[in-house]
Amino acid sequence: MKASNLTPPTRTHLYYRLTKPGIVYGNAMTTVAGFLFASRRSIDAWGLLAVTVGVSLVIACACVLNNYIDRGIDAKMVRTKNRALASGAISVRNALLYAAILGAAGFAVLLVWVNVLVALLGLLSLFSYVVLYGWAKRNGTYGTLVGTIPGALPLVAGYCAVTNHIGMGAVLLFAVMVAWQMPHFYAIAIYRLKDYKNAGIPVLPAVHGIRRTKIEMALYTGAFVVAGSLLTLYGYTGFFYFVAMALVGLRWLQLALEGFGALDTESWARKLFKFSLVVLLVFSAAISLDAWLA
Repeated sequence: MKASNLTPPTRTHLYYRLTKPGIVYGNAMTTVAGFLFASRRSIDAWGLLAVTVGVSLVIACACVLNNYIDRGIDAKMVRTKNRALASGAISVRNALLYAAILGAAGFAVLLVWVNVLVALLGLLSLFSYVVLYGWAKRNGTYGTLVGTIPGALPLVAGYCAVTNHIGMGAVLLFAVMVAWQMPHFYAIAIYRLKDYKNAGIPVLPAVHGIRRTKIEMALYTGAFVVAGSLLTLYGYTGFFYFVAMALVGLRWLQLALEGFGALDTESWARKLFKFSLVVLLVFSAAISLDAWLA
């Protein structure tokens, strides 16, 4: 029998994966986008670096704590059973110490080099992800909606790092990100439905069925298109942004509606999930560059 070429992950890699780097990088992208959007061609490079590093460290802390809270659930799911805390590769004590260091460093950066408002948004994001979402996901289908709060705040934090206040612009950005996340996460819930059922997590398709989930996905995708257009209607963005978001938003809505006639629901959900990443990338680029292309 041929020996496996796979080598066990290093200790460093295990700690790196414990922070859920995909989540950290995705939120770092929206933090940068929010900062550039608010900067309007006048970019403070140090401020951009500080808010991105600070927010990323706080998110990494939240993800480690989420791994700690969810280690029992993770052990029951094929996708997550090999995570370091679920498998016992990293001790609970070491993980909590790691989270404390990440959180302390993140909040120190935000308080010293950004502003108090963004530090408070970071605290709200940490609390809503670890405590509110950690409880809600186990107790009802509304867990997905609760989970959009910490997911939307990094974009707002980037914006408020420049403005230092929460105005209509911040509210609209928050609404856009909440609406984007719902179809994104419902798609995951559909194609990972067996895993969620095994872990006893009451996601919408497990409790109310696939058709109800498709209806909500279509509604939230439509809400995303509307919320995104409000940025232009309220004068925050120009023609470039509006056209870019209209094109990808309407295509995403079309994909959502195609789900009602899909013969292979799992494949459709994966397709919609992948396109949601394109939508987020285009949105982030569009708000970052709109002032330069107006």
